[in-house]
Amino acid sequence: MALHATSSRDSVRAAAEGEPEWAGDASRRPAAFYSAVFAQIEEVGWERLVSGKGDGGVSCLVFRILDDQGRNHLLEITLPMNYPSSPPCLVADVPYLPELQWSKGSRLKDVVCQFQEHLKILQDYWSIMDDIDKVLWVVDPTKPTFAMSHRRIALDKKFHENLSTVLDFALPPPPSVNIEDDEQVDCGICYAKHLPIDDELGTHSGGTTDYTCENPSCSRAFHSVCLRDWLRAITTTRQSFDVLFGNCPYCSDPVASSLETSSMERHEVFAVRF
Repeated sequence: MALHATSSRDSVRAAAEGEPEWAGDASRRPAAFYSAVFAQIEEVGWERLVSGKGDGGVSCLVFRILDDQGRNHLLEITLPMNYPSSPPCLVADVPYLPELQWSKGSRLKDVVCQFQEHLKILQDYWSIMDDIDKVLWVVDPTKPTFAMSHRRIALDKKFHENLSTVLDFALPPPPSVNIEDDEQVDCGICYAKHLPIDDELGTHSGGTTDYTCENPSCSRAFHSVCLRDWLRAITTTRQSFDVLFGNCPYCSDPVASSLETSSMERHEVFAVRF
């Protein structure tokens, strides 16, 4: 959402007064509408107004809102033609929007107040995401926004310990691997026995683990595509021709994976969602 801090009390009023004649009466609202909106902006505070556009500069208003932790949020409020009989539409960089409580007597300040209360609910969530970004190795997104509710995290031997510290509760250990078992073991990276059924995986679609760490005290099993994506995410990985050389995420012994042709470029190492 590209927003520009160019509006002010005078510029918004000038836009409302300077509507071109060719726009026609159908595109204009009653004069009382503009006066009412200006009064409602005054209640919110002109200093909070970032921009105004459309229909004389008042049909789409953007306000700057600070939350309790000093984070800066932009709230875009679009006023329908039958406003205030119908509620405005909201756009903001948050994981989900509040369910707006609206009546015919509601005003812009009521929208802002409800949005501020919504931001208070999200404070703990954003604090947890901030801790994850600081403590763990986040591969994606590289520049998270307030609306993003996922993190792709590179795993290592201390992953469970680190994540337990961030979330402040004990996580179950990864499944143990015994190569002597006849049953198919889980992949040590995605923790699934089978890959998804997906044409993008080609011959690996629905496949089971097909690589095992050669360290007898480890013997972790992996899907080769999971191991390949893991090695790609590690800065210490070396490549020779079409083979990646790195370390087992559990025992750090040498492992290798072929860079076989595959369209599975979006297979994630691990994802955290809230």
